[in-house]
Amino acid sequence: MIYLDHQATTPLAPEARAAMERWLGGADSTSFGNPHSPHRLGRQAEAAVELARERVVALFPAGGRVIFTGSATEALNLALRGCEPGRSGAGVAISGIEHAAVEETARALPGSLTVLPVDADGLVDAEADWPHDVGLVSVMQVNNEIGTIQPAARLYERAQAAGALFVCDAVQAAGRLPIAAADMIAISAHKFYGPKGIGALWVRDGVELQPLITGGGQEGGLRSGTLSPALCAGMGAAAELALARMEEDALHMDRLFARALELFAGWQLNGSGEHRIRSNLNLRRTGLDVARLMSEVRTVAFSAGSACASDSGKPSRVLAAIGLSAAEAKGSIRLGLGRYTTEAELEDAAALLNPAAAAQG
Repeated sequence: MIYLDHQATTPLAPEARAAMERWLGGADSTSFGNPHSPHRLGRQAEAAVELARERVVALFPAGGRVIFTGSATEALNLALRGCEPGRSGAGVAISGIEHAAVEETARALPGSLTVLPVDADGLVDAEADWPHDVGLVSVMQVNNEIGTIQPAARLYERAQAAGALFVCDAVQAAGRLPIAAADMIAISAHKFYGPKGIGALWVRDGVELQPLITGGGQEGGLRSGTLSPALCAGMGAAAELALARMEEDALHMDRLFARALELFAGWQLNGSGEHRIRSNLNLRRTGLDVARLMSEVRTVAFSAGSACASDSGKPSRVLAAIGLSAAEAKGSIRLGLGRYTTEAELEDAAALLNPAAAAQG
């Protein structure tokens, strides 16, 4: 199988697996303690969690703390719902291409919702007006479907000037780019070669939140429940590795992206060719039936859009937001390149996908 779906998830890095193994011990192990217990085994587990926290914090801007969560979706819910009592205005503003974790949550919040437009390149208008009562702005740093890099820094400046809180979904940016400044930032370990089942919310110093999950008061009272030292250790190791390899990985993505544009010259790129991460190619071809293509080319793992919306059967709202017709959106695929993708794999994938797509006319 040629894996080209790294926006959906990434394979677990060997370094992350090694960090987790000690904390997956059974009855004959001494590394199974509850990190919230006061005895020696508990303190050992707690030390592993705090080391992981330090490594994850290093991904973010200075001046904040990390709250471990079960996913980025949970982290975003904590940010958007948890800040409601203290925000300056009832209104909420989001971009028109946010992940469902932001869009659906924002729609459930009280107060008005303003959707900031994107252009044909898939970029948010950083100077778009929003109502004076907006107290919360949420815009992602990198779009999960088309890979476009949003003007998060400028939007944060504007939110600060307006007295609003700024939340950033950095799930697709973490480990690939320096994370943009914000008041709250959500990430997910399995998007940067860490384990599934753990995410984090970074909270700027001075920002107050109310918990969504109450109970034992873990994670500074913001996220009750017993933490998994194994998952935390895996996320921490993946974060440390991502920082160490960021430049090397970026150069590898540049080479693969350039080669992919050559190999898929008969396709059209969706979204900006300049302001995007090079690990994402969202491509379309006139008259393409993506479901048929997936059925015919089963040895290549690729996507028709967001993995979270793959069962809906509806055209991508991200592609609709950049002006594509329903037919164009349904004729689009997403190829996600990763740290372990080789040029030979990319060439083999093109040799399978191109003739299968051409045969459809």
